[in-house]
Amino acid sequence: MKYVLGIDVGTSATKTVLFDENGTVISESSHEYPMYTPENGWAEQDPHDWRDASLETVAAVVKEAVDSGKVTDPADIKGIGISGQMHGLVMLDENGEVIRPSIIWCDQRTGAEVEEMLQIMPREKWIEITANPPLTGWTAAKILWVRNHEKENYDRCRHILLPKDYIRYVLTGEFATEVSDASGMQLMNVAERDWSQEVLDKLGIDRSLLGKMYESCEVTGTLLPDVAKKLGLSSDTVVVGGAGDNAAAAVGTGVVREGTAFTTIGTSGVVFAHTDKVSIDPKGRVHTCCCAVPGAWHIMGVTQAAGFSLKWFRDNFCQSYIDEAKEKGVDPYDLINADIETVPVGSDRLIYLPYLNGERTPHLDDKARGVFFGLSSMHGRKHLLRAVMEGVSYSLCDCNDILNEMGISVKEMMACGGGGKSKIWRQMLSDLYGCKVATISQEQGPALGVAILAGVGSGIFSSVQKACDKLISKDKETDPDSENAAKYAKYHELYKKLYQDLKEDYRILDSLA
Repeated sequence: MKYVLGIDVGTSATKTVLFDENGTVISESSHEYPMYTPENGWAEQDPHDWRDASLETVAAVVKEAVDSGKVTDPADIKGIGISGQMHGLVMLDENGEVIRPSIIWCDQRTGAEVEEMLQIMPREKWIEITANPPLTGWTAAKILWVRNHEKENYDRCRHILLPKDYIRYVLTGEFATEVSDASGMQLMNVAERDWSQEVLDKLGIDRSLLGKMYESCEVTGTLLPDVAKKLGLSSDTVVVGGAGDNAAAAVGTGVVREGTAFTTIGTSGVVFAHTDKVSIDPKGRVHTCCCAVPGAWHIMGVTQAAGFSLKWFRDNFCQSYIDEAKEKGVDPYDLINADIETVPVGSDRLIYLPYLNGERTPHLDDKARGVFFGLSSMHGRKHLLRAVMEGVSYSLCDCNDILNEMGISVKEMMACGGGGKSKIWRQMLSDLYGCKVATISQEQGPALGVAILAGVGSGIFSSVQKACDKLISKDKETDPDSENAAKYAKYHELYKKLYQDLKEDYRILDSLA
């Protein structure tokens, strides 16, 4: 029997899962770490936390597998795939040491740098080359911010990596990336699947700072001997390109062919569709990137604060749920879902705008902020909780509406991520999308996706598609409720109007001392 490892470097935690060649989970481990917000709209993490979590979880799953007798020879663990949160900026010096905390995907400090990019090159040209307009959360603007505000750090920089690619460097000593994650840096020619020299020249960024580009299932290196020994693995174990979290989740849910799509509700929320050709929204409302399947692309809309909205509310206002869950030995979200189920569609005329950290789709607005609209004395905590879930669902529906506008019709949407486990949230999505929402039996998402890529790279599987056909099976299905759908359609129209009504007020709020 042969085995593969999937490492998922998320925003909240790193999760590592060991699979056998039939997709069976052998062992798994996760390790949480903090996110820092030193100023309003900023978001940073310490790459050393990712490093420590990755090494700890890999060592733990290998040890458990060997100690239990499920794996008799660690040399049978043939490959490692790495998934990670996209767009984060990791800067290393000449010794490979981290220079500053990583500015991560949801950071919104780079508004001035986006304007600088638009002065350097027209918006239409950015979309033509990078398939997306300049974005505050993407890596290029963060590089410019460091150069503009921390010149000493920029001058020390010799390597620019994405979060998962820093873990690759830790494991292999290689400075490399792959097409799906690098698509979100705003430095690639997405159609040509390589760095854009034109963009690098315009921005004044030396190409030598960037890693070598690979396809997601290509081998990028093998484990360093000392790292292999520490982890209990063979130094012959290969590490493949891997994928950004959403591209990895697509593979892990079997969305690897034309016309397939998924919605994930993790920290952020994503509506993601696979396409065999480059398709770009000329308005720049959704993102086109290379996907983890060689020679293919994906289109995705992103809600910045999806599961994060619910977690934010839980952590700040739901301590009693947390305490009760601890007493009963259950998940706090089980108690929350039970209460939400008693609240009618529309949360008794309460609407939440999920813009805690600005928004990407469809507004591309770093100034937008969260709102509860319609609060009255009749509303209790359970109404606010349901409104949060519905507000996130309205935002995800905005994303899906754009895909429909671009001619991408999805008859069945796969659901994944923590929010996808909630039958209430799946029903909301089904009602708003007007289509079946399904889950798969395999729950490992990005970790499974990059493990599949590792299986292709190490020769266990002949292609990504064939591996998915073998390993992934459908589980639950949710059909839309026509009565709910009619109600949600009216609330969604008001939800969209609220943003337009508040757009200028967000700018006034941002200007206040």
